[in-house]
Amino acid sequence: MTNSYPADARLRVFASASSWIEGAAVRQLEQTLQRRGVLAVAAMPDLHPGHKGPVGCAVLTDGVVHPDIVGTDIGCGMTLWRLGGLLRRLKVDKAVRALERLGDRGGLDPAEAVAAGVAADVAARHAAALGTVGGGNHFVELQAVDRIIDAAACADAGVEPGALLLLVHSGSRALGPEVLARHPHVHGEGLPLEEGGAAYLADHDAAVRFARLNRAVLAERAAELLGLDGAPWLDVPHNHVTVEDGRALHRKGAAQADLGLVPVPGSRGALTYLVRPDPDAPGALRSIAHGAGRKRDRASLHGKRDGGERPNPVGNRVICADARLAREEAPEAYKDIGQVIADLDAHGLARPVAALRPLVTFKTGRA
Repeated sequence: MTNSYPADARLRVFASASSWIEGAAVRQLEQTLQRRGVLAVAAMPDLHPGHKGPVGCAVLTDGVVHPDIVGTDIGCGMTLWRLGGLLRRLKVDKAVRALERLGDRGGLDPAEAVAAGVAADVAARHAAALGTVGGGNHFVELQAVDRIIDAAACADAGVEPGALLLLVHSGSRALGPEVLARHPHVHGEGLPLEEGGAAYLADHDAAVRFARLNRAVLAERAAELLGLDGAPWLDVPHNHVTVEDGRALHRKGAAQADLGLVPVPGSRGALTYLVRPDPDAPGALRSIAHGAGRKRDRASLHGKRDGGERPNPVGNRVICADARLAREEAPEAYKDIGQVIADLDAHGLARPVAALRPLVTFKTGRA
């Protein structure tokens, strides 16, 4: 853990002395500052090292886009649906059996994908992925409103104690890597917006729409399996780039803060917080943390035999038939979500509105 950050006026780190920030992530921030066209970087309290750069940050550039900052999971984000039910009437065992079938149905056929707005060529290659969760930290989770923190904000949003919600975290699946591979670029140099950048952005935007549709299909199917009415409420991307007036705002594991309320989940053994961001918070680049962030890398958990077998800290029921994935995604692999939320609050980036308790999480029904 470190709190020694680069002495560069372009960088703001929204973390406290109590935050867990690895030195490797700080070194990646230093490297990010050296990229072509970088104007500003905002690092969030969930910051941790990634494969090709830090995860948990927003990067503003002038005249150039860096596809490898966004990476392969273009459009990844969180969707929150309201469900027509209450916790006191829920039979959790029945809900587990229902969500165990989420992976059985498979994707859409190309005609269905085209009808939903996917381009025909993309549908021909990737329609089968629509309605699939993917690996890593992606999930579909049944939740209940556990605690009201801001009564006025909850009243405005129609959030009541015991209400059931569905949180979906997934992205563009195999389409994202395809887009990244289609637009070669020199690491650190990126693509000028007036040259190859525009072509990348067109494909990128299609992947963002695909990811949003994927989450919607997953949520609709999960609600149907649970036998509950479902309605979309929030959809917040945290892996994408937007362009305005020749400047590109990249988000890598940083939730967009100008879309209203945002769900910020912890591990699958911790609460999710619903927060109200301040999109005008100085230096934050209209972004906030997207979750707890990893505290331990995946490789360090491979030798643990009980990663998926310990009692869940909040009693959540996790459906994950892949023992390796269960170890990698064990609750202890993640930072304290309470500390992340406290940092966002202390720095004026977001105020907590409600705490949501996980009840059943689907990750994969197959090894």
